[in-house]
Amino acid sequence: MDSNSTPLFSIEFYPPRTPAGEAKLDTVHETLAALNPDFFSVTYGAGGSTKKGTRQIVLKYGQLGSNVAPHLSFGGTDEEEIKTLLADYMQAGINRLVALRGDLPSGIGAAAHHRYANELVEFVRKETGDHFHIDVACYPESHPDSTSYACDVAFFKKKVDAGADSAITQYFYNADAYFYFVDYCQKAGVTVPIVPGIMPITNYANLARFSANCGAEIPHWLESRLKGFGDDVEGMREFGMEVVTGLCEKLLAGGAPGLHFYSMNLSGSVLQIWNNLSLSDR
Repeated sequence: MDSNSTPLFSIEFYPPRTPAGEAKLDTVHETLAALNPDFFSVTYGAGGSTKKGTRQIVLKYGQLGSNVAPHLSFGGTDEEEIKTLLADYMQAGINRLVALRGDLPSGIGAAAHHRYANELVEFVRKETGDHFHIDVACYPESHPDSTSYACDVAFFKKKVDAGADSAITQYFYNADAYFYFVDYCQKAGVTVPIVPGIMPITNYANLARFSANCGAEIPHWLESRLKGFGDDVEGMREFGMEVVTGLCEKLLAGGAPGLHFYSMNLSGSVLQIWNNLSLSDR
């Protein structure tokens, strides 16, 4: 991290699928907006399945004064739709995007014209110039589809070379994996800020399922401790907060250029970690 740069702290939401969920998220947003994060991001759903909800949430919270970064992908969305979304976001004063490969709708597969995030980054740059700060994803423990560590970093570099400004990682619980990844990327010529993605630990079963799907590793010692709490939900939560707070402290002390919290549309765990780190004093 550049010693002159200021760490950025951001929080991720996903678009609710029900009116009750949206009302709940409005309350969560209000609570977390009081922390004054640098931005919120809003996910796009597999195959663009929540693109209308993403747009609605982004525009609503932007009007409330938050800096909001919509996720965007070509999965299930054609160029004209992307152009329309970009125009809507520019008109609303949105100036940050998270560009992802996204999952393609069933049946499209490799035949799709646009598959990779670097193509989306190139498209956004072609259509909007430097209007948007573009974040992309990266994987300190390797993408589940990757054939090798070097291949994974090569794909990441393509996104950066296409015009990405910074990156947000998949979550992890091994700080050394992050630092090794950053060092490897720098030696490969990737020098953009790489912000660690942080997943609070509140439910072991859910965490295990998410991790199996996305390729994030739960270290054996951590998995064993979490399983040991059994039905002691509060004990597990307290331990999880301690572990994740310690991870964040180590990352920031080592020069990470910020933290990106995966909130799961809940405020409590993010709020607690935020306060543990005294981020409001930054």
